[in-house]
Amino acid sequence: MRAADLDRRLDLPPLFRGITLREGGDAFAHACAIAPEAGAGTLVLARGGLVFDCAVVLEPAMPLARARIALHVGLTALADALSVIAPPEHPIGFVWPDMMLIDGARVGGARLAHAPVVGDLQAPDWIVLHAMLRLAEPPGIETGAFPDRTSLEQQGFEEVDGARLAERFARHLMAGLYTWQEDGFAPVAETWLARLAEPEAAERGLDPSGDLLLRDAAGVESRRPLAPALASPTWLDLFA
Repeated sequence: MRAADLDRRLDLPPLFRGITLREGGDAFAHACAIAPEAGAGTLVLARGGLVFDCAVVLEPAMPLARARIALHVGLTALADALSVIAPPEHPIGFVWPDMMLIDGARVGGARLAHAPVVGDLQAPDWIVLHAMLRLAEPPGIETGAFPDRTSLEQQGFEEVDGARLAERFARHLMAGLYTWQEDGFAPVAETWLARLAEPEAAERGLDPSGDLLLRDAAGVESRRPLAPALASPTWLDLFA
């Protein structure tokens, strides 16, 4: 896989540096491969007109059990970046643990990889946060051919340029990471839960490890652990 040098056309926030891959590259695999040397703030973008494929290297100074909250920060940042350019009345929501919806249809999601650790109480040397969205359908695919999925183009987004979206994503991610560092877990959980579309419950919450806490109308409580759920991203079939 060949990567271009620093792409100076990307307008990224301070402490971020951009690497672009040729069309057909794999941002997630490349970011994982270079993470030990590249360091925090490295953003890898795979060029392509149909898919937004972006990965960011992070270096959280906390145990893995808490660092997985980067997934929630990343999904919220991506949703906020999209909200700036979203047409009216096209709600952006989440399906636990890692999927994004636009107007109720699947459009993509996020996932994590991390350096090897000995148990969840060890801080990983690095984490890679990966986000993918369907920007448009291939030529010849009619609207409605896949009723359970959508794309930004189908949803009426006027701007579906991956590079510009990467710039917005980086800015919102930086803001989200700052909030997490300065104000703690509570505001991260609140903003993520505000967009949670599924599962429904009488009460929903997150604990500091990212596990989803549910209480039904009868008061019965349940927990959905995050760590095992992240082993099999729920949205990858959208890009098969």
